Amino acid sequence: MHPPGRPRAQAEAPERSRPYGSPRPCVIRKRLMTKIRTRFAPSPTGLLHIGNARAALFNFLFARHHGGEFLLRIEDTDRERSTQQAVDVIFDGLAWMGITADEEPVFQSTRQPRHTEVALELLEKGLAYKCYCTPEELKQMREDAMKNGKPPRYNGMWRDRDPSEAPAGAPYAVRIKAPREGETVIEDLVQGEVRVANAELDDMIILRSDGTPTYQHAVVVDDHDMDITHVIRGDDHLTNTFRQAMIYRAMGWDLPRFAHLPLIHGPDGAKLSKRHGAQSVVEFRDEGYLPEALCNYLLRLGWGHGDAEILSREEQIKLFDLDGVGRSPSRMDYAKLLHINAVWLRQADDDRLTNDVMDRLKAVDGVATDETTRARVLALMPGLKERARTLVELADSAAFLGRHVPLPFNAKAEKLLTPEARTILDGLARELAAVPDFTPEEIDAALRRFAEREGHKLGQVAQPLRAAVTGSNTSPGIDATLFALGKDETLARIGAVLNG
Repeated sequence: MHPPGRPRAQAEAPERSRPYGSPRPCVIRKRLMTKIRTRFAPSPTGLLHIGNARAALFNFLFARHHGGEFLLRIEDTDRERSTQQAVDVIFDGLAWMGITADEEPVFQSTRQPRHTEVALELLEKGLAYKCYCTPEELKQMREDAMKNGKPPRYNGMWRDRDPSEAPAGAPYAVRIKAPREGETVIEDLVQGEVRVANAELDDMIILRSDGTPTYQHAVVVDDHDMDITHVIRGDDHLTNTFRQAMIYRAMGWDLPRFAHLPLIHGPDGAKLSKRHGAQSVVEFRDEGYLPEALCNYLLRLGWGHGDAEILSREEQIKLFDLDGVGRSPSRMDYAKLLHINAVWLRQADDDRLTNDVMDRLKAVDGVATDETTRARVLALMPGLKERARTLVELADSAAFLGRHVPLPFNAKAEKLLTPEARTILDGLARELAAVPDFTPEEIDAALRRFAEREGHKLGQVAQPLRAAVTGSNTSPGIDATLFALGKDETLARIGAVLNG
């Protein structure tokens, strides 16, 4: 994927509704656009966290529900921490989740000239100014503010000074002039009305002394140029919205609608961390979760529609809207996710599951991953997937199909293979060898016939047989299991136990 070379052409700039710096409230209202456009804008500095994945999903579903467009922007301006590997993780994770953008992704680092252009325009209009403070002066400023019980912020030292006082040749940052009176009001689509006194906003830097734009500035320019109508993101960005609003207002740009999603916490209500379990999309994928199950769970994590729980992608698009998003933080429930994954696993296509199992079995010692094993796995898949909750469990339960004799036995299987059981197996081998059509129905009939003739309960026959051919005490139905193995392999495995 490659970023577009230039930003989209802009429609006629909307007229500014209120003079910049007005003491009256600045209410962020709905912009009038013909098509809804949302975006997901991750920083490629790590894994695709589950909270970010949910934000991407909500943006995608909201756009699709309203017949709009979903875009992707990679905010890679932190060149020291941004890596190609992290970019690939984002692309792979979104593709795995079935979240596709309607345009080529935008890489924020390619748009630095545009960010600078806007900052210099604000400077020229007198809505921003050059700040020549040294790092030492800024540090002292913060310390003095804290001593006086005030927030450690910039005090506007260069805001109204005559440019002639600037030290010759000294580096400078560009700061926007924050309004000092009144308040800013956000009509958030999730949080409701949120207010902040403008006096709480400082003159933030929009262009650093090295000429690079800050995040707060770049994100506004990009959202404007990409015609983003709705910014749906975590509520940890809520304070950023008030600061970013200053740039929109100064440029006379219409603002998007904002929707700040409550964060996802661990089961104990604390910040989600490694001690709670998997946190990233890659981890959930590796642990054997299906993408449709994870998306289904994330959708229901903070959004609801009656009692609906298991929803297809089509149903999600049809039902999703922001009025169903709650305001309280969500708690990650791994048991619930596991349940939902099991439901989706039972509904999944057998051929697809077989392909995944075969890929996972390649990493298991002593298991052949040839066409013979694949055919066995596919044949037994209807029974295997009924008992598994994840693809990892599914692969573990299918591994015996690719093993060669002598099989490894777990402790419970060993316990079942008593001398009496071996006698039963000896007779069973002869009974099964005589079955002309080795189908599940004929196998079941042979087992019942043998048990009745020998005076055994069916379980006394099936359990040692299961242990002998699988190496375990559990498996799908014994008739289906033997059918998947085939007559020759079944007899070979019984023979290995009898001769062992």
